[in-house]
Amino acid sequence: MLTIGQLAAYAGVTVRAVRHYHQIGLLPEPERDASGYRRYGATAVVSLIKIRTLADAGVPLSQISRMLEADASAFAEAIRTIDDHLRDEIQRLETSRRHIAQLTAGDSLALPPEVAAYLDRLRGIGASQRMVEAERDGWILVAARWPDRIVEWMPGKIAHLDDPQVVRLYRVLSEIFDGDEEDDPRLAEAADIMACLAEQAYAAGEDIPGAEADDDLPHDLIDALAVESDPRVRRLRELMRERGWSGWNRMERLPKPPPG
Repeated sequence: MLTIGQLAAYAGVTVRAVRHYHQIGLLPEPERDASGYRRYGATAVVSLIKIRTLADAGVPLSQISRMLEADASAFAEAIRTIDDHLRDEIQRLETSRRHIAQLTAGDSLALPPEVAAYLDRLRGIGASQRMVEAERDGWILVAARWPDRIVEWMPGKIAHLDDPQVVRLYRVLSEIFDGDEEDDPRLAEAADIMACLAEQAYAAGEDIPGAEADDDLPHDLIDALAVESDPRVRRLRELMRERGWSGWNRMERLPKPPPG
């Protein structure tokens, strides 16, 4: 007859695990002997080894008792069901690992790799970290609304970064937003560049991602996000209106005032 410690050691589990199996009714708890100790026989050792083997294989404790009592066909069916569940769980965990790996750079949170690559390009042309983070948050809003369109849109966005005017714009905005001057004179330069780029896009018939969709909410959210990120965006939008353009993410040409 074995003590609880000897039983646990022989079966390769902890004493705490044996007591837990007693508490949930998985392993019968013997009566105490005259000395006040519980003693375990060979049957208990065999039962505990079976329990440990099933538990180590991933069988939930709640199902082990039923499996120990099942006949061969029922046992095999239960094993197949558990195997299917484990296969699904492994796939879920592998997906989670891929997502975790993508998050190591920080930019991949809620974003596809194409946008992360675009943000890296922004850093490469001299955009500040604050500017990159503002772009990242805007793309999170876009990707949440149109996840299947990102691959289509990103090549054009990346190509725009070869334009010296776009590079200058990001550098100027980075300098402005990294500073603390409320009415920075460089806001006028940024507005001039933005108006010029808007004119070029308008003449070429270009459109911004999502502009063709009948859905104003993402654009409204991006506009609001810009102001929340830096209130000086309001002044920049005023300067854009003076140059004939309204909006922020989705620029629209204002009607020209009547002559006279």
